[in-house]
Amino acid sequence: MLDRTHLRENPDEVRDALDDRGADVDLDELLELDERWRELKARGDDLRHDRNQITKQIGELVAEGKDEKREEAIQRSRELKAEIEDVEEEAVELQAELRERMLEIPQLPHESVPLGVDERHNVEDRRWGFDDAHELPDDITPHYELGEELDIIDEERAAKTTGAGFYFLKGEGAQLEHALIQFMMDIHREQGYVDLFPPVPVTSASMRGTGQLPKFADDAYRVGGSNEEEYEDDDLWLCPTAEVPVTNMYRNEILLQDDLPLKHQAYTPNFRREAGEHGTETRGIVRVHQFNKVELVNFVEPSESYDRLENLLAEAEDVLKRLGLPYRILELCTGDLTFASAKTYDIEVWAPGDDMDDGPDEGGRWLEVSSASNFEAFQARRAGLRYRPERHESAEYLHTLNASGLAIPRVMVAILEYYQNEDGTVTIPEPLRPYMGGKAVIEGHEKVGESALGAGERE
Repeated sequence: MLDRTHLRENPDEVRDALDDRGADVDLDELLELDERWRELKARGDDLRHDRNQITKQIGELVAEGKDEKREEAIQRSRELKAEIEDVEEEAVELQAELRERMLEIPQLPHESVPLGVDERHNVEDRRWGFDDAHELPDDITPHYELGEELDIIDEERAAKTTGAGFYFLKGEGAQLEHALIQFMMDIHREQGYVDLFPPVPVTSASMRGTGQLPKFADDAYRVGGSNEEEYEDDDLWLCPTAEVPVTNMYRNEILLQDDLPLKHQAYTPNFRREAGEHGTETRGIVRVHQFNKVELVNFVEPSESYDRLENLLAEAEDVLKRLGLPYRILELCTGDLTFASAKTYDIEVWAPGDDMDDGPDEGGRWLEVSSASNFEAFQARRAGLRYRPERHESAEYLHTLNASGLAIPRVMVAILEYYQNEDGTVTIPEPLRPYMGGKAVIEGHEKVGESALGAGERE
């Protein structure tokens, strides 16, 4: 969340920054609540001072034997106590309301972020891999059709077992998924990341800590019943991203300067309610409810966070470079930043199978596989993440960053389409072959069951 002191002292600056990112926030009302809370705190301090003085006076009156004045002082002390309790109760209620309001305010964009209303105003920073792109087949089959033909992706049976927006991977498809997970983790281990295997369910406190709650409650899967009462003993959500458990691992702790930078990677399945609205987004594995990815989470000193963001971006890019997949880097504009981010780069891989309106000159389309973001102290304030610059110094909020390293289904889409052969097979990128038992080509499988037979054969 934002620093309330900064908001109080720089309201116009905060208002302009929120306007830049298109956030609708009533800062005047928030500042009025904050002013009322500070008045109550000051009033409470004055009342406690007066009561302490009367308590001291009562002792003196007892020593002097002035019983009548002593009783008057005792009565006044009782009145002050009741007034203090009323003031403190109102202050506590206002503090809770202020915190809830502050949780709804997005991060302020860094001064280097380009101005813009939405994704149309994102700035392309660079492209990689097109100059050396290999020759593609004349007709590229989209991954969702190819996956069905090769019998390595089965959406129909997943819809039967679970529902729309889920899929089975079979045989070489499942092997490719496992290979990508291990390949990515091996790369990031080389880059100095420490592996974590976190729990998948997370609490509401953890979701609030990274900014998923309260804003994105409708996009997440909650574990439990259908109403608040049924959640009381089971306050859990299915992990929307490993960013949530990994960042909250150190919630309300103080790290030491020697611990930083702290770099963790974690593979998890992730669960989100989002689904495509129409067209090809409702087919295949581009936009689904469950997907795997490797997440990179960094904890750093504030002075180093923007240098670390550039390095984090390079660490995520390295996966695509080793796979030889063309991609581009976008710098997100103010209006397209995520809720908690001060600055974000998107990595979009090129998938040539669908010729979309926003694709490159070569055709195909861009698929986001990672967002590398600097959250500055936004998550740290929400989650109580601090560090001590020196052992004798006061603890300060650290900065958090993360990036997907990478989102696996979309990388798989790019592989199936970019490395597709004329005969409908798929060449496996060389770095993945050791993870697939030396296999060089995905050839597919014979389908099983009566559904695999032609109409004449079924009769």
